Amino acid sequence: MTKVNAKRVALAYSGGLDTSVMITWLREHYGCEVVAAVVDVGQREDFEAIREKALSTGAIGCRVVDLRERFLTECAFPALKAGAVYEGRYLLGTSLARSVIAAAQVEVAREFDCDAVAHGCTGKGNDQVRFELAYQALAPDLIVIAPWREWEITSREDAFAYAAARDIPVPGSPRKLYSIDRNLWHTSFEGGILEDPSAAAPDELRELTVAPAEAPDEPEDVVISFQQGVPVGLDGVALDPVELVQRLNERAGAHSVGRVDLVENRLVGMKSRGVYETPAGTVLLAALADLESITLDRDTAGFKRGMADRYAELVYQGLWFSPLRAAFDAFLDEAHATSTGDVTVRLFKGLATPVARTSPFSLYREDLATFEEDSVYDQADAGGFIRLWGLPSSLAARVRGGAAASVTELAAHSVATPPQRVARPMAAVRG
Repeated sequence: MTKVNAKRVALAYSGGLDTSVMITWLREHYGCEVVAAVVDVGQREDFEAIREKALSTGAIGCRVVDLRERFLTECAFPALKAGAVYEGRYLLGTSLARSVIAAAQVEVAREFDCDAVAHGCTGKGNDQVRFELAYQALAPDLIVIAPWREWEITSREDAFAYAAARDIPVPGSPRKLYSIDRNLWHTSFEGGILEDPSAAAPDELRELTVAPAEAPDEPEDVVISFQQGVPVGLDGVALDPVELVQRLNERAGAHSVGRVDLVENRLVGMKSRGVYETPAGTVLLAALADLESITLDRDTAGFKRGMADRYAELVYQGLWFSPLRAAFDAFLDEAHATSTGDVTVRLFKGLATPVARTSPFSLYREDLATFEEDSVYDQADAGGFIRLWGLPSSLAARVRGGAAASVTELAAHSVATPPQRVARPMAAVRG
């Protein structure tokens, strides 16, 4: 691979194993200056320690940017409104965070007059695509460096050895090889024993949830308040997005809600296994879907369900900054204009079950739905409606019945006799 001529690089820096060694590697390999861009999306790290480590290992500057609220309001909550769940199980915690991290990294690159950006994603994963598509959308002029696709390090063991040879402090050890990614929306675990799908995930792979056996033996109800499809409160108390998700993570996680062990299809073509914890997201997804049952009309709800999978694919595949995703969001804003109300969700032994819902814009009418006597619905009207609704099926059955359908019957329904097919020479057809 031809080495680019980069003078100053903004590195998406986490202080984890890979990016810890990249500052040194970039300086050795490219002879460039490195600026560390650290983005707080809720990973609960010691950011001052991370900043000091970046500077002590050779970075000329380090910016720590708190984007926790922006991550929720601009990424996680729009995906929630879409009902986006990748392959029916993954609530996209890592995928959603990459767009806001990449956007912040570009801003840092501009601040420090960098001519390049770099990330610590491997050449086998999805994140490389997410970062680089964001760069293309936001800063196509910047050079992109992906060390994992260039350097001599081919495994996590190699990375540990590289760090040890240069006295670079790194977290973890070669014997604990699974990787952890955490933000406000979720925690993910990959690698190590999880690479064997036949092996049960160790129960130690938990940060946000307890094991079901350790969960309370009594259920707990939590009331989620929504304003136009966006969660705004718990149990009648208005909360800012960050505090709301933090509190709900604690309460739902204590009931073992939101942990999944799954094998997914990566964008690059292979399958991978991960354990994901998304307690708050799991509860919010169930609650909003339940609220929609009384606030969305049938056609809008049906269209939204059909769109949800495509929205999840866009997020997973790194196409956050795409016109289609923006168009979907415009539709969702309009669709959820009346998705305001409260939903009671019961938490118990890993389950989050909506049990009650109310909205000032509810389309549910007890006087219409009741099986008791009412004055607004004439049940005799149903017969005519059913005959009209079934007219296409009835006519098709009559036509296929041949002799059983008389000309008079067909004419009564304004159906013409199907024309006879006549074989003609191709020349006649062309003429």
